Amino acid sequence: MSENNKQSINKKHKHLPIYGVGPVYGSVVFALTVAAFFCRKLPAFSAGDLPDVLQYTFISIGILLIALGVYMWIQAVIVTKLDDGIKENRLVTNGIFAWVRNPIYSAITIACTGALFIIGNWLFFFLPFLYWLLLTALMKNTEEKWLRDLYGKEYCDYCKRVNRCIPWFPKKH
Repeated sequence: MSENNKQSINKKHKHLPIYGVGPVYGSVVFALTVAAFFCRKLPAFSAGDLPDVLQYTFISIGILLIALGVYMWIQAVIVTKLDDGIKENRLVTNGIFAWVRNPIYSAITIACTGALFIIGNWLFFFLPFLYWLLLTALMKNTEEKWLRDLYGKEYCDYCKRVNRCIPWFPKKH
């Protein structure tokens, strides 16, 4: 049996989990962001408080990032109907998925980064980098492997065009 026939049969009988590793990633990122919120006023973190003159700028940026995260989540889940794509065993590459391969995870990261900006303590600004590292490690070791096994070249070509977690203009190939 050829490799294409095997992939075709496998695609008919299995698909990605509806939720994937999302609840784990989202819970960890959310918990770290909430912990930063509660720790922000502890004496040990007072040195990181931003000057009052910067507070409104960072709050404004934070609100914009949260709004962007919510927008991306709505685009991924509701507008592109990701659940339908998963149930129909179809690789979703349109809409927001043409700009970023993992828009739901990116939305969580961006919204939580926005909350950190609103918190206004620079000592917590390392967290978005930690979120990105966690997301990258999680995706490479779970969903990307699943998608590569399930969709083969189609997914590999998609990966060449679209960033993993930072929304950007798709590359032309």
